[in-house]
Amino acid sequence: METENAPVRFDTKIAVLLRDDLHTWQRLNVTAFLVSGIGTALPEVIGEPYGDADGTEYLSMFRQPVLVFEGSKELLTTAHGRALGRGIPLSVFTSDLFTTNNDRDNRAAVRAVGKDQLDLVGIALYGPRNGVDKVLKGATMHP
Repeated sequence: METENAPVRFDTKIAVLLRDDLHTWQRLNVTAFLVSGIGTALPEVIGEPYGDADGTEYLSMFRQPVLVFEGSKELLTTAHGRALGRGIPLSVFTSDLFTTNNDRDNRAAVRAVGKDQLDLVGIALYGPRNGVDKVLKGATMHP
């Protein structure tokens, strides 16, 4: 029997893996871009709209926490391959995207490179907790 105050435990995980050599502004920018892909493609991760005591309405947000990890360039490549192999939905951000400034050019930059040659600086994924944990094996929580 669930009570209203019982802790909520999710059987899924939303996670971001960032390359450990990014500047602070890059980490924030990459994280924002990556999670937008999850929120738009997977509506089940979005909760109900918010509202304050005065009746002001606010946008919906994720229904569960987003965990942010970091790792080396090599770990990102490995995690990318693991996610693809497991069929876990993911978004990618490559170093080329720091030189573009719009969605059309971003998509063209990714499309120009094969999946095994992407210079990944971040990925975001959503899936079963244990599957996401296996993809992220070797990563550490972002400080």
